[in-house]
Amino acid sequence: MGSEGIEPKINRLSGTEWQQTKARAKAAIKDMAEEYIQLSAKRQLAQGHEFGPDTVWQREFEDAFPYQETEDQLRCAEEIKKDMQRPVPMDRLLCGDVGYGKTEVAARAIFKCLEEGKQAAVLVPTTILANQHYNTFKDRFAGYPFNVEMLSRFRTDRQQDEIVDKLKTGEVDLVVGTHRLLSKDVEFKDLGLLVIDEEQRFGVEHKEAIKKLRENVDVLTLSATPIPRTLHMSLIGVRDMSVIEEPPEDRYPVQTYVMEQDDELIADAVKRELGRGGQVYVVYNRVRGINRVADRIEELVPEARVGAAHGQMGEKQLEDVMMDFTSGRFDVLVSTTIIESGLDIPNVNTLIVMDSDRYGLSQLYQLRGRVGRSSRMAYAYLFYKKDKVLTEVAEKRLRAIKEFTEFGSGFRVAMRDLELRGAGNILGVEQSGHMLSIGYELYCRLVEEAAAELKGQKPEEAPIKADTQVELGVSAYIPERYISDEFTRLSMYKRISSIATDEDRLEVEGELIDRFGDPPAEAENLLDVAMIRNIASSLGVSRAVRQLNKVLLEFDERNALRPEAFAALMDEFGPALTIYGGLSPRISLVIKKNATACSSALSLLKTIQKGVEDSPAEPEAPAH
Repeated sequence: MGSEGIEPKINRLSGTEWQQTKARAKAAIKDMAEEYIQLSAKRQLAQGHEFGPDTVWQREFEDAFPYQETEDQLRCAEEIKKDMQRPVPMDRLLCGDVGYGKTEVAARAIFKCLEEGKQAAVLVPTTILANQHYNTFKDRFAGYPFNVEMLSRFRTDRQQDEIVDKLKTGEVDLVVGTHRLLSKDVEFKDLGLLVIDEEQRFGVEHKEAIKKLRENVDVLTLSATPIPRTLHMSLIGVRDMSVIEEPPEDRYPVQTYVMEQDDELIADAVKRELGRGGQVYVVYNRVRGINRVADRIEELVPEARVGAAHGQMGEKQLEDVMMDFTSGRFDVLVSTTIIESGLDIPNVNTLIVMDSDRYGLSQLYQLRGRVGRSSRMAYAYLFYKKDKVLTEVAEKRLRAIKEFTEFGSGFRVAMRDLELRGAGNILGVEQSGHMLSIGYELYCRLVEEAAAELKGQKPEEAPIKADTQVELGVSAYIPERYISDEFTRLSMYKRISSIATDEDRLEVEGELIDRFGDPPAEAENLLDVAMIRNIASSLGVSRAVRQLNKVLLEFDERNALRPEAFAALMDEFGPALTIYGGLSPRISLVIKKNATACSSALSLLKTIQKGVEDSPAEPEAPAH
């Protein structure tokens, strides 16, 4: 399944193209893992500042947080503070979906740093975001003797020079800034912590400057990309990472409506939001005509104060409009997708997207993340032109965004663009290119292997994992008549592919019956085949194949065949069993009268598995 708008490339089975693509990806992954591990080794040798344990002040500061923290927030804050208390410089990545409270976790780390008399810096990609963080931290640190400043275009040249001087003398404790912080004239008296928000949005030359700044300093990087759990597990051995997966307690999912464009509905949605003192985003993604849309909204709702914003405006003009909207001088902001990243205005709780059929799934998801950032119910209206016949793709996409309303569904805009793009944000453009070419699952597996290898685990210590082909001559698939929705069918295939035990099988079969009724024969066969493939793979079976009235298992050179396994096989099957030795051992079993190829293969595999489990802890060399 390809990423948004990208057709996956199909390779010939007979050609070498797939092997080459895989080899290229493997080499790039190894380089990435090596780079992370070398950085980590360098850090272990470097001498950083060892912060002390939490003080009374620290606890008082944390207790003053006006909301209830989630378990994830508390865990991440603890992980970060533990890192700061070590003499080795910290380098940790904090990931979490939009609005999941990463800023508060960062605030606790900053407080720990400032309290010991050191300085902290927060580096952000845009002026609007700098202003937002500056106000947040100024409020949060009010009442403590810390001087918080901002270095961005919102300050005059004279003010900037003053702030730069105060950073050198140590009079400014915390500075929030854009890439202006990376200028040559900016020097710190005693920098203890650097927080980088959305690092992937800085250019190459900025990243070089960041590298210089971060030597021997604790670094915390924030990313709003929801990171899929499997990739997180693969990377965790390679990079220090904390993940917030749990939404804040008093949040509601955004109510999402997909409908034909209708002036009355638009007017009604705007009036309803203004009636409860809120504000509205209207997204219209064409610069030509954006002012016409703003005028139309003013006609429909005369009492609304309407502003317009797009990327072709001068920066000063754009910032003025955004600041006016943030401070409540406008009720409605008609804009292009420039609002997509990072803006946090809790008072905006209605989103109207015009021509929503033109957007990608992940883009709609990101846009919808701009509302619902407070304890109020939020609404998203996705309009398409009246009487327009939607393409099948657009229809499926709009249906999906409507279904994915629950929290953290950034993890579920599943195996779709967000996972691929999200991982690309964390890993860099080149790596996401490789991920697209070989697929997400395989990419994760290769990252795991590379990390294990670089940590010095020999392949023979790794569990046996063979690429098993199952050719038992049965129809094994989920028929469309049984599960008609393509998304649901794909997610069930993914669930079924992980079946490795009888308990797994019962659980998945129970879910199928519960949701879709009794499974047809083809789906039952698929459950068996998935279980056969997973058990066979863990035993080193390269092929499970039916030959006339027999089932034949062919083994790789690395396999789980031990004397105990042979003894168990002979006890169980006697003369119906034939064993062939050599470098690639094979075992064949005659299929009993009332048995099927699947059930025969399963009993063979389970018997070998039991023999392996009963074998002594120190296994002998595998049989040939």
